[in-house]
Amino acid sequence: MSGEAAAGQTGAYDVVLLCEQALSAEDARQVTSLHQELDGPVTYHVLLPVEDAAARVEAAMGSLAAGEVMASPAMVMNEVDLDQVRQDCLDRSKQELQATLTRLREAGATAEGRVVHEHPIDALSTAVTESGGREAIILTRPHVVAEFFHLDWTSRARRKIGVPCLHLLEHETVEEQAGGGEGVTGL
Repeated sequence: MSGEAAAGQTGAYDVVLLCEQALSAEDARQVTSLHQELDGPVTYHVLLPVEDAAARVEAAMGSLAAGEVMASPAMVMNEVDLDQVRQDCLDRSKQELQATLTRLREAGATAEGRVVHEHPIDALSTAVTESGGREAIILTRPHVVAEFFHLDWTSRARRKIGVPCLHLLEHETVEEQAGGGEGVTGL
């Protein structure tokens, strides 16, 4: 039975959350408050992308000013254990996912989730289809340039998935977001 058929028969309402980082307790309360008036159970399907280890190393290398580096970049890179950095990224993502699930459950929600290795929007699209998701919520830090050029996750998701998509800024209330012209970018 498809996710849509199951959702229609049981009255369940499935929401897919794509999170850039662990939700705070306030984030979890805010998300669950959006669905308090619904009849029937709501299930949150959380996706948390694993940070790309190579990009993390590259960013760290790029942030070092030339005068601060005692050894050449090639020597520094030889000392980096990329497999260990990848494992650290995966471990951190799993911890952030567990923290997010715990906070959603503490806010009274039914929640399950997974870390994802594929492109976040591809993972979101697949999860919406598999769960019969009725909506998607994307929680990110502010990304002003990407949002301006509509290259952010929310803009991409709106072009790819066929359900309403809400963008919230993590660690900010809806009221704080509304005052700054960012945050909730539409349904």
